[in-house]
Amino acid sequence: MGRQPRDGPADDDAAGRGPDDMTLDELREEIEDIDREIVDLIARRTYVADTIAEVKAERGMPTTDESQEEAVMERAGRNAEAFDVDPNLVKAIFRLLIELNKVEQRNSR
Repeated sequence: MGRQPRDGPADDDAAGRGPDDMTLDELREEIEDIDREIVDLIARRTYVADTIAEVKAERGMPTTDESQEEAVMERAGRNAEAFDVDPNLVKAIFRLLIELNKVEQRNSR
């Protein structure tokens, strides 16, 4: 855990210091920024999922698409490995997101 993406840019602060040089308060601020970004991404994903639900409802399609869910889970696992993060953790998070979106889709019908 706590690993930096292999292919991503370094997250050094403006002074050019790396995470090892940051104070505890600065590291906590970094976590707060990341948490806001995560919530923003969840909100964006939820909006798109809601839009998909509307399209499915208009077309009389079922809420659940097992093949699409499987593709999402496989992609999540590959992305986790690319960023050197535990694939089981990432898949668990995505499973939760998928289940919450399905509940939302069912409730909106």
